[in-house]
Amino acid sequence: MPSCSGLIDVIKYPRALFRTVFVIANNIYCVPTYLVWMFLLLPLKKIHENYYYKIEGILFHWLLANVSMWSTTAGYDLVEMGDDIGPALDERTLVIANHQSTSDVPLLMAAFNVKKGVLPNIMWIMDRMFKYTNFGAVSLLHQDFFIASGKSNREKSLVELKSHLKSSYIPRKRKWMVLFPEGGFLRKRKEVSQRFAEKNNLPTLHHVTVPRVGAMKAIVDVLGSPESPYRDEEKLINNVDYVDSTITTVTDEFNHNLTTTGFTDLDHHQQQQQQQQQQPKQNDAMNNSSSTIINSEAISTDDCDSFKDSPLTKLNGKLNDCLEYILDITIGYPNGKPLDLPNIVHGLRNPCQTYLFYRLYRSSEVPRDSESLTQWLYDRFIEKEKLLDEFYRTGMFPCGSSSMLPTVIQQDLLRFLLIHLFFITSTYVHYQLILMLINYSNVMYVYLLSDS
Repeated sequence: MPSCSGLIDVIKYPRALFRTVFVIANNIYCVPTYLVWMFLLLPLKKIHENYYYKIEGILFHWLLANVSMWSTTAGYDLVEMGDDIGPALDERTLVIANHQSTSDVPLLMAAFNVKKGVLPNIMWIMDRMFKYTNFGAVSLLHQDFFIASGKSNREKSLVELKSHLKSSYIPRKRKWMVLFPEGGFLRKRKEVSQRFAEKNNLPTLHHVTVPRVGAMKAIVDVLGSPESPYRDEEKLINNVDYVDSTITTVTDEFNHNLTTTGFTDLDHHQQQQQQQQQQPKQNDAMNNSSSTIINSEAISTDDCDSFKDSPLTKLNGKLNDCLEYILDITIGYPNGKPLDLPNIVHGLRNPCQTYLFYRLYRSSEVPRDSESLTQWLYDRFIEKEKLLDEFYRTGMFPCGSSSMLPTVIQQDLLRFLLIHLFFITSTYVHYQLILMLINYSNVMYVYLLSDS
């Protein structure tokens, strides 16, 4: 054992140097390759924007898979437990998590990497300073949101967040959205948070900080109601055939839904009357671009879950615009000593396991008025405080009635290799393409000079 320990100490620093060089090289040939592919595919964006962003999502996922590989190969395993999050994988989900260090995001990337369909359709909400890092250009293209910190920027940032959700998150059909409600790292906000808690008669927190509710309230305001902020009304109204067929379908399907759900039992004569009444509504829809085809106020706020697949929802263009789940993740580092990004890069810290504890809530469980939502979010972080206190004392989150026992997340190393081969090959192809363009430009320049 002593000789083995000595050997590990000998290779520890050369290994750290190799990893650092590799991560730097990894950034050099992966990030530009992503950007070049997105530039070359710009004509596709003009022809079929959905296909363009589908390809972008795949490349974005592969980039984040590279980041996942850094922590995996350093021996920093992830253990997940708590609620089963399977139902939320393909649904609009707001992810909230405690924020301790720069390793939180890479480790969440690693956790999400193995969840099918999550990373291609994710939106990260991050501090504006990250816009100026090497990954900033990637996040801009992927249409993540950069939020400005500080009281002076707070209101403006929340307005911009709402606008971004309407102009990007909903049209791009994103699913998961990641938010750190604390608004900063634990070590930076802990003292301020405790003063705020004392002033406002809140529990004093040591392992987390008092969350800020502004960003979550903005998200709930836009996505928490069936009154969708994004409706392609012009397309719907201008397409007469679509309107005709959809209104007929709505009448038939909605009457059927009313009957089967026990609301009423319309007889044949009543159905005919309702169908005849649709004709003026068709004309209104085609002639008045500001008209609403079905009065969405008939659907109450809490019925978003029930009506998301209904004909009414389809007709108003609200399908899947609602937030379905809130996923609350508590990140627990061994002995309360968080990893950081340099650790993940050079891997000098000994291998360890970081725990992710999941709590999954239906969006209908989350209040929407400001005061109740604030209390709900405070309660979640008070719960996190208790969970982390237990974790740091015992090394394990309490299982209780959790449907998922502690499970180590397994990464696919072969997939990592294939993704790297793709980026390396793409870099070579792009390099040859650039050389060809330079040579062609030189030939044309010489030709023009000879003609003159």
